Amino acid sequence: MYIFKAFVFKGKRTAGKALDTLEDHVPVYPWVDDAAVVSRSKLGIIRIHSTWAQDDSAVGAGASIGAITGGVLGALLGPGGAMAGAAMGGSMGAMFGAAGEVALDDPRLDDFASSLAKDTSALVLVAEQDTIADFASAVEPFGGKVIETNLNEGDIKALRKAFKKPAAAAPRVQ
Repeated sequence: MYIFKAFVFKGKRTAGKALDTLEDHVPVYPWVDDAAVVSRSKLGIIRIHSTWAQDDSAVGAGASIGAITGGVLGALLGPGGAMAGAAMGGSMGAMFGAAGEVALDDPRLDDFASSLAKDTSALVLVAEQDTIADFASAVEPFGGKVIETNLNEGDIKALRKAFKKPAAAAPRVQ
């Protein structure tokens, strides 16, 4: 079973600072390469930074936890999220486009999307229970509103299936 867990912070840079701190932690947290930072500026612009989006094999692998995190974010944030994903490169843009085909029906995920008010940020991970427990213990000292829900196995299968379809080429922003 996969779990979605997000820590939502005040300030569009707070989640990024938390991730930067966690990347320097010794011993290394193995899930750091699967996390995503979502921020909404004071103007309402959504930006997504992922540690896994830089890898062009992310969509091809399809089963990686990072791809699932990106897929959930793509399904939640809709066209704005897809545009933010496309701006990060072809693999992430294609992943967000594929995720747009999947509808996630979970009120806690809706709570997450609505909690991203202007001038906020979130550190997000979708993973199995053991990984989520490690993530939670590492991130809790930073505070923030916690949003967590179990993801339906059908949703995970639908996201993986969408990733396996040949995706239209996503626009690359140079």
